[in-house]
Parts: sequence; structure tokens; C-alpha cells
Amino acid sequence: MELLPSLLSTLKAVDPQAVKEEYSVVCSQTLVLKSKLGLTCEVGAIQENVKKNRYKDVLPYDQSRVVLSLPVADCDSDYINASFIQGATKNRSYIASQGPLSSTVTDFWRMIWQYDVKVIVMACREVEMGKKKCQCYWTPLHQSAAFGPFTVCNEEEASPTDQMAVRTLRVTYNQDTRSVVQYHFLSWPDHDVPSEAQGILSLLELARTTQGTHTSPLLVHCSAGCGRTGVICALDYIHDLLVTKQIAADFSIMKVVLELRTQRTTAVQTKDQYLFIFRAVTSMFECFLCTSGPLYSNLSELQKPKTKTTRRTSTTNRLSQAAMNDTYAVVNKSKHSQPKPSANAATRSPSPPSHHYDNNLGEAALYSTIKPRAKRASMPIHTASANEMDGERCASLGNNDFHLTSAQGAASTDSEYEVLSSSDAQASSVCSPGHLGFNCRVQKPRGPRDLPAGWRQL
Repeated sequence: MELLPSLLSTLKAVDPQAVKEEYSVVCSQTLVLKSKLGLTCEVGAIQENVKKNRYKDVLPYDQSRVVLSLPVADCDSDYINASFIQGATKNRSYIASQGPLSSTVTDFWRMIWQYDVKVIVMACREVEMGKKKCQCYWTPLHQSAAFGPFTVCNEEEASPTDQMAVRTLRVTYNQDTRSVVQYHFLSWPDHDVPSEAQGILSLLELARTTQGTHTSPLLVHCSAGCGRTGVICALDYIHDLLVTKQIAADFSIMKVVLELRTQRTTAVQTKDQYLFIFRAVTSMFECFLCTSGPLYSNLSELQKPKTKTTRRTSTTNRLSQAAMNDTYAVVNKSKHSQPKPSANAATRSPSPPSHHYDNNLGEAALYSTIKPRAKRASMPIHTASANEMDGERCASLGNNDFHLTSAQGAASTDSEYEVLSSSDAQASSVCSPGHLGFNCRVQKPRGPRDLPAGWRQL
């Protein structure tokens, strides 16, 4: 690819501050495209669905939302806070989802089963900064649990690197059994970005290998399903453009992000996340030019799991399950104290104290951990309920219960995450070709996307 060296040189020469300024153009153009394409979020704002949203101002577009049709007892709603995203090739697609709540775990597995998901990429921890970010929808090693009509057993759990955990889950529904592999990235700080890109790029390479030739969507989720999830989808999208030789002279990271944002609301949610994409793509292009094999040189080290992990279910912890409820939070709630900055925080824009996902109750950061332990020759399968599994992780958090207000008529103000403007003139004044940005002209709405078999076009 003759263009790649010149594009790489341009990426290396990009001014980080200019990229962050360009993000304001992404936000203003998002508003323009949303209006032009007539994108709406009405279904997620219906009263019966409000309680299913982790954050009231992060709702899926009606035009690309995942529609559930698999009937199960006590779960006949077709709504879940998740969106389809079309990939760079016809057979590549994603489901961008919020992390499930305790009340939506069954719907989460309904979605996985209905769309025959083979691979899950999880980009958050169950608990971050002392707050519940995702309900545990899997089980400890060699144990099984029922989530509605779905029985999930964790057959294998490995830690190829200290940045990820890989779990092989056996899922049974109506006497039918499938295997789902979860790649859990553990090194993405809350309200921040990873210090380097190699970890997430290596994880995505492994996920692609597991996905193989399957045409089912790759399920990507974090807590809200837009910030970290959007970055991961953007990186995988650009990787596919690269390997299928679709990188052209007018290649633009801004165009990719805007394309994602027409399908999943506020995909790539902060300036630092936007800048991280530039850095990760630079690393991706460098690796591609340096090798004709796998893009990432350390993949050979990931072929054999270094450690296996085992968790035990504590009776005491089980009894404390009632002490933890799902966190329903407004994205722009104020926070009384700031998280400790990471080592490379000097290169990032400071986060104002008025905008965070959750309220802060003055608790120290609390994370679920995976402790290496040698795999036993054999271990009996223990069956426990989903609530028991979750109690082990959440017992010490206290009763942090937040209540979600109605999303009907509520305005999303994302004041720190998005500098919004509908002025094309203002957008054009910031954009420049040297930043691999958007051409600042609104493209005409496209026709309906080609969706894989079984998908519903709204």
C-alpha cells in the first residue's frame, strides 16, 4: 500500500491539541447528521424502557437499535439498550451495548442467543471507582448459573497477559448448547484512556482470530456502551479497512467516528478517547508496515495462557448481595472528588469537576480482580444462582442505590464530553486536511444499510 507510509507520517506529525480541537467538529457535525438523517431515540425513552437504561441520556437510535424477538417467560419486551453498527466489510458488524443491569441480564443473553454471538469484548470492570458499572453475566470458573432460561457455565478462564482475561462460556437454552468466548480488557481506567495502545490492539487481534469466518456480530460493551465501546469499534473498523486495502488518499479518522455516531449515540465520548484512536492507528500502521504476518509482534506470547484463575463462592458474601443495587446515574451528575490521574495525564485535557458518570460517595476505588492460580486436574461443577455469583463481587460496596428519572422530555447536556454547535461555518473553521479529519461537508443520507439475515430494518 503505497499510501500507508505517507499517511503514517501525517499521523505522527499530528498536533495532539489540534486533534482535541477537531473533536468539537465531530460533535457539531454529529448534530447536523442526526438532523439530516432523522435519527430518533423514542423507544428507549418510553416509560417501561427507562428503567432498562443505565444512563438516561444514553439511548439507542430507533433506526439502528437491536430488536429482541426471542420469546422467554417474563421477558416479552423487544427493547435492550444496544445498537447495530455496520463494519468496514459486508460480513463484518458489531453490536454496541451498555453493560447489563441486574434487571436486564436475561435480555442480554436473549440478544446473544438470538444473534448467535460468538465473541464478546468487554472494556470495563464490574466495579470502577467504587461504582457498579456492569452486572456480572458470567460465572466463576467451573461453576454454572441460570440467567432466566439460559444456563451459563464458565468452562475455562485464562490470563494471557495482565491486561486481559479470556473466558470460554458454555451456554445452554432449550437443550441446545453453544460456546461464547469473552475477551475482558482490564486496563482501561475509568474516565481515562490506556497508557498505550498495544494491549487493546492485541486483544482485538485475538478476538478476530476467535471470530474466524463467523458472520455473526461482534458484541462490544463497556458501561454505557458508547465511549470505550466506540473506540474499540473504530479501531477494528480501521483495521478491516487496512487489511482489505480500502485505505484511500482521503482516509479520515473523523469520517470513521462520524459513521459510528450515526449508528450508536455519542460513540467515542471524550476528546482523550478521540486522540487515543489517532495514537492507536499510528501503532497499527507501524506494525502493518513492519510485518507481513499478524499485525502485533507480541501475539506469539499470547498463544498459551500463562495462568488460570479460580474463584470460590463465599457464603458470607452471598448474604451481602442485598447491599448492592445497580447504579442508575445521569451522565452529567457532579462529582465531589476527582479520580487519581494516570501517568500520562499531562498530555490530556483536564476533566472539569462537574461532569462524571456517577456520584461519588467518597469511597476508595474498588475493582474486581483476577488472581492467578494453577488449574486443577479436575473440579466438580457447582451450580449457583446468578445473584450468588454477583454477591461475591459486590458485598463490600454498601448500598449505593441511585434512581433513574424519566427520560421523556429530559435534555442530554453532555457539556464536557461534547462542545456542540450546529453551525457549519464554525465547524469548517476548525477542520483542516492535515489532521486526517472530515471534509466538513454533510453527506446526503444514505439508503437503508444491508443488514445480515435475521436483522430487522426499522
